[in-house]
Formats: sequence, structure tokens, C-alpha cells
Amino acid sequence: QVQLVESGGGLVQTGGSLRLSCAASGGTFSSYAMGWFRQAPGKERVFVAAISRSGTATFYDDAVKGRFTISRDNAKNTIYLQMNSLKPEDTAVYYCTGTLGTSNRRYYTQSYDYHYWGQGTQVTVSS
Repeated sequence: QVQLVESGGGLVQTGGSLRLSCAASGGTFSSYAMGWFRQAPGKERVFVAAISRSGTATFYDDAVKGRFTISRDNAKNTIYLQMNSLKPEDTAVYYCTGTLGTSNRRYYTQSYDYHYWGQGTQVTVSS
């Protein structure tokens, strides 16, 4: 099974940018569809972005569409989340997640479809 470790979180001002990374180990990375979720204080964990095994298909929550970009490098066993034009409401712990897939879909947007989770990285956007 795969282990996931996120990095790249931090404190940034409104309008700034951050790039999160998620390094995978212990599995055949290219077999996993991957995603990012986030959890703000006192709220449920919610979907942010997803990417297919090859990286050719992506999907975003409306709240981040046009500002965030998910990508992956299968040679480096890593996925990324480039976050631009950050807003205070983007403040949350961001989680990397992966799945071998429960169907033939290219990507997954529900937390119950994912079986492997990182420990999370904090992103704080100051106003």
C-alpha cells in the first residue's frame, strides 16, 4: 500500500500563492488516482481537486476552479497543488489522498472512494 507525505503548507497573505507537494512511497504510484481535500476548523473535510492515474484528466471544486491546479509527476511519485490568488477562506489543513479505484472512473471526488491519506499540511491565508 502507498504512504503519502504532504509538504509546502504555510502562512501567506491574501492574493498570494503556495505549492503543495505530496510524495508517495510503497506502491505503484501510477496505479493510483489521486486527490486533494481540505478541512477548515470546525468544518467537514471537503473535496478540492482530483487527477487521473496518467495525469491527463483533472477535476476541481467550483470554489477553487481557475485558481488551483493539480498535477502529478509519476517519475517522481509526487502530486502537486499549485494554489494562486489565495483567499482567507482557503485556510485549512490540506490532505493528499489516493485510491486504486472502486470503478473505472478516471478520477474520484468523494472521500469514501479514497483509501490512503497523508497527515495533512496547514495552509493559512491572512487577510
